[in-house]
Amino acid sequence: MIQDRLESLSYGAAQQELRNCFRFVSPWRTQPIVYQIERAEGVASELAVLVGVLLPDHQSLEPALEELEGLAETAGCEVVGKIVQKRDKPAVGTYLGSGKVDELKRLVDATDADVVIFDNNLTPGQTRNLEQTTGVKVLDRSELILDIFATRAQTHQARLAVELAQYEYAMPRLKRMWTHLSRQKHSVGLRGPGETQLEEDRRLVERRIRDLKRELETIAQRKEREVAARGELYTVSLVGYTNAGKSTLMNAMTGADVFTQDALFATLDTRTRRWQLPGWGPVLLSDTVGFIKNLPHNLIESFKATLEEARQASLLLHVADGSNPAVTDQISAAYAVLEEIGIQRKDTLLVVNKIDAVADRGTLNELMRRYPSAVAVSARTGEGLAELAGAVSEALSREFVDVDIEMSVANGRLMAYLAANAEILSRQFHEERMTIHCRIPQHRLDRVHGDDVTVHRRGPAEVREEDKWRRKEGVPAIGTDGEHAA
Repeated sequence: MIQDRLESLSYGAAQQELRNCFRFVSPWRTQPIVYQIERAEGVASELAVLVGVLLPDHQSLEPALEELEGLAETAGCEVVGKIVQKRDKPAVGTYLGSGKVDELKRLVDATDADVVIFDNNLTPGQTRNLEQTTGVKVLDRSELILDIFATRAQTHQARLAVELAQYEYAMPRLKRMWTHLSRQKHSVGLRGPGETQLEEDRRLVERRIRDLKRELETIAQRKEREVAARGELYTVSLVGYTNAGKSTLMNAMTGADVFTQDALFATLDTRTRRWQLPGWGPVLLSDTVGFIKNLPHNLIESFKATLEEARQASLLLHVADGSNPAVTDQISAAYAVLEEIGIQRKDTLLVVNKIDAVADRGTLNELMRRYPSAVAVSARTGEGLAELAGAVSEALSREFVDVDIEMSVANGRLMAYLAANAEILSRQFHEERMTIHCRIPQHRLDRVHGDDVTVHRRGPAEVREEDKWRRKEGVPAIGTDGEHAA
């Protein structure tokens, strides 16, 4: 019983459990076709046939399924064939038309393929019908991505997130997968003779999902506190499409030794390093998991804790692969994922990376005209990194506001807070009241409040007049330590 295997479930045991759960057994068949398929066994070292169905609501399918081929190779497959079909809508039973299903069967037989991988998401019934016809394992896009994440997850948090996504993906497929289970016999301790083994196992999987969500929520809360505790330094987060060169860019700017590889989803875990930003000072630079179009929703939900760095960042650097012909589609897909996880309203700077690999400079110029605020760089050669640092400094400076804060002279806590978090320009005293003119980040100004506190935001004209007067009179600003700045 599955219950016996779930009692003390570790990560390795969970993977084995999924392999068992993802079986499809056809005991009534006499011909040797798909008696038992290890659905989550992984696809490493297997021969794969790729299939893509182009529907009217899709703009285009990548030339010859290039991205799916990259995913398959990342998972360890060797691609031996491809089939593409245009349809107005998917076929109910097999997604492909009947003629293409026959063609797929012949291609599988001719290439001795071990697995068929669809670039579309299949229903459990479609998967079952295709496996019965072809005699080999059939995976859809979501299942392939989950397989890659399962093999690439290194930290405890990432492994829990992947395990949760796998169970949530499996839940609606249990009925189709476990039709071979017979009904339980009536015995003492059971709720009734009508309860099936499937129902019992479903409750056990649901319990495991609840446990995983609870543990990930605890990790997310701890991560949120850790990130929020770094209030003394600004955080800049790298986001973007997978294999856009985020980790390489991080290494180039911080001198870190983050693992890099020219492959999809080379890294899944968030890493943070200190970056000495010229003309600004130290900031924290974070590298996050890459995005991809049609990323499984369950996986996005599971990895929200991993993306906490991006959620709390002062600035997002959206890194795009300028050498990829589908770069504009990738930029749109990354923004869609940001919107789904609720951080699309962050101040964002687009970084077009890998310009050294762009064969046609005209294409790059057209891309930069389309995104005039973007910065073109090459993390590999270092081209454009100085301009990127300047753009980041300018973007961070935009967050500052010029304000006058009036308070009681006895409010020592607020004065200490401003000394630590703002650039104090002047102080004026009026009996038991004082007014501090300072420049402060907006998110830190939100914490300045109280019954005896009044905040006046200066307009651009007032700021210009203040600067003009200081230059004319030669009055220096007052540093955060209370002494006149040199």
